[in-house]
Amino acid sequence: MSTQVIKGACPHDCPDTCALEYHVVDGKLVEVKGSAAHSVTAGVLCTKVAKYPLRTYHPTRVKTPLKRIGKKGAGQFAPISWDEALSTIASKFKSIIASNGAEAILPYSYAGTMGMLQYASMDRRFFHALGASQLDRTICSSAGAAGLQVTLGSRLGTDIEAFAHSELIILWGSNPITSNLHLWSRCQEAKRRGAKLIAIDPYRSLSAEKCHQWLPIKPGTDAALALAMMHVLIRDDLLDHDYIYQHTLGFDALKARVAEWSPARASDICGIAVDDIEALATAYGSTKKAAIRLNYGMQRHGGGGMAVRTVTCLPALTGAWREASGGVLLSTSGAYPMQSAYMERPDLMPTVDGKLPRVVNMCELGDALVPSPWGGGLGRGSAQTSLAAADNSLSPNPSPPGGGEQTIKALFVYNSNPAAVAPDGNKVLAGLAREDLFTVVSDIFITDTARYADIVLPATTSPEHDDINRSYGHYDIVLNRRAIDPAGESVPNTEMFRRLAKAMALTDPCFEETDESMIRASFDWNHQTLAGQSFDTLERDGFLRLNYPKKDGFITPFMHGGFGTPSGKCEFYSETLAQRGLDPLPTYTPPREYDDAALSAEFPLALNTPPARNFMNSTFANIEELAKPHGAPTVQLHPNDAAKRSVIAGATVKVFNHRGTMKLAAKVTEDTREGVATILWGHWRNHPGAEGFVNDLTSQALTDMGGGATFYDCRVEVEAV
Repeated sequence: MSTQVIKGACPHDCPDTCALEYHVVDGKLVEVKGSAAHSVTAGVLCTKVAKYPLRTYHPTRVKTPLKRIGKKGAGQFAPISWDEALSTIASKFKSIIASNGAEAILPYSYAGTMGMLQYASMDRRFFHALGASQLDRTICSSAGAAGLQVTLGSRLGTDIEAFAHSELIILWGSNPITSNLHLWSRCQEAKRRGAKLIAIDPYRSLSAEKCHQWLPIKPGTDAALALAMMHVLIRDDLLDHDYIYQHTLGFDALKARVAEWSPARASDICGIAVDDIEALATAYGSTKKAAIRLNYGMQRHGGGGMAVRTVTCLPALTGAWREASGGVLLSTSGAYPMQSAYMERPDLMPTVDGKLPRVVNMCELGDALVPSPWGGGLGRGSAQTSLAAADNSLSPNPSPPGGGEQTIKALFVYNSNPAAVAPDGNKVLAGLAREDLFTVVSDIFITDTARYADIVLPATTSPEHDDINRSYGHYDIVLNRRAIDPAGESVPNTEMFRRLAKAMALTDPCFEETDESMIRASFDWNHQTLAGQSFDTLERDGFLRLNYPKKDGFITPFMHGGFGTPSGKCEFYSETLAQRGLDPLPTYTPPREYDDAALSAEFPLALNTPPARNFMNSTFANIEELAKPHGAPTVQLHPNDAAKRSVIAGATVKVFNHRGTMKLAAKVTEDTREGVATILWGHWRNHPGAEGFVNDLTSQALTDMGGGATFYDCRVEVEAV
């Protein structure tokens, strides 16, 4: 039998956004390979996606609509028809709208699939037209995005392929072996050419092990280290004065600010030796081809947005942006000329007294489902929307439901698994267990969240639908074409919401639009970044690169300035932040729970929860071949911390705070710094060999900018059981 090869795109929450080849024999997916023609993917895939047929053909896959027949959380369901599922959902939604208003319906989704159609198109149209509560999708990257936006004016960064030519690479809170494999291959290439690799991380990750130096920073103190680096750069005149003069704003004010930040001061805060700070700053300032790879862990604490902003100022001081292999990479998601308004149709939302439907921050799902008085609960943050939501021309109501009334009456979950990924997990589960909450979950498996659903709808995997993808780690558009028929009665998100729109009698013509039409309209093909490009080229090759300024063949976004800020410069001083009541200059904002002396005394360890290599958040954790190498979760403690608590390797311990408790085996290792408890996460709640769950410990408190999650702003204690 002959093999068909269909071009695809990896849909998962990873910066690599690989171009794929689906190999199909007799209508069955037999293999998934990385495209050798795509320069970023270069024919290589991570272990997870290389085993994609295991996911598509998994024996526990949901293949038909289901209705709950047992207690919520028991995971007991019976098959039903699509007609019954749709009529049940429509009937419940209409009843809720009539009695409580459409804002009592809350969609909950994120990056379970990141193709533009399955992530944000027909679904947004549907909930906008209903007038449902808006979801502020902040759980991953909103704080860092806000920090980039106020400093650089856009979410752009160093070309991933240029890292191969860097002479100094700083992996700052980044573990690319686990979460950015194709960047790691470029780091390795640079290393072979003589580049120095330095990892800044509280945990000696797989990547940090292979760097020349590991600097074990205290969680949440990155801005203090960056300020001390600036102090040394300015003190020792390791600056590009011409770049500063032409392309930055507020240097004199920054100079005065960082004069206060000696390496000794920063060392006391971040736990890195003064000599190491001096050497790091000197190496950085002496190397023009110096690239910093940030990742999102460093912005998941109370001062996370400011931390990203502060680190992002560094390459403008040294002129590293002049080099293709210099600068900073956190995200390239702002590079794309997306037609978001067309795809999502926010104009369909009704307004009342000039107000759009209220916004519920997804990080506060627990309080949205089980409201408590403001300020209640350990580490509780105030309501806050991301910059994107706050910039709506009509003001939304940013507050989650409060006042003690459970006003969310229906929850529709897709592309996410909040019972596993949302913070303050015990409260989330309490909300999901409410008998008066009508919950619909669309997914491929009966996840932790789906176990609480009243109706489960079967979703497709990426080889079973068409889509088009942008990246947040490179500058290419990647097309995904359907390679096989959907399993059972599963449907793409777009078709699911078309059916729901019809069941709800929504008549706007936008609900009749085909996937192919939306794919072709998802980007503005007249935009300068797509000049000379065409959809035909994308269809032929499966990918195409955006047009941005280049040097040595690599995209160099800020070589000649051109920042997207109000001033057109890299803003050391931000009037935008000043107007929002925030410090306009780079500064250090301590993590909320670390800055609370009483809390730190009661719970002296910082919880660090980096991702496990074979999982993608909670995706893939139910694939035995991928989960087996990780075994049961463990808590990693430094030998000194273990000795203080009489904990021996392999013993069962209790990790706890006021929010929750987890019991699991201890691993005693110098790979985690003293004062930090590290738990690699991604397991589902029913993981063997442990009790409790890591996100039962984390807080719903929000970041300083962007309303982001503060997973790494969490104090715990560990006791031997």
